[in-house]
Amino acid sequence: MIPEALELLNEICDDNTVPKNIRNKIRNTVLILKEEKENSLKVNESLQELDEISDDPNISSYTRAQIWNVVSILESIK
Repeated sequence: MIPEALELLNEICDDNTVPKNIRNKIRNTVLILKEEKENSLKVNESLQELDEISDDPNISSYTRAQIWNVVSILESIK
């Protein structure tokens, strides 16, 4: 499940229409998910980061939907 979430997050990072600050936060989330620690810790940290991102008013509705998709994947891991 984490590789699937990482793939979706990387797609968002590669999208030039996504604001730079959002892409930076997404990259940070990717780094969190790649860390060598327990999955539940990685997932919780990532969910907090993604929750912050989805509240950003500069994000497009399409990108927000992609982020919610990643959130649902990560929540299924918990």
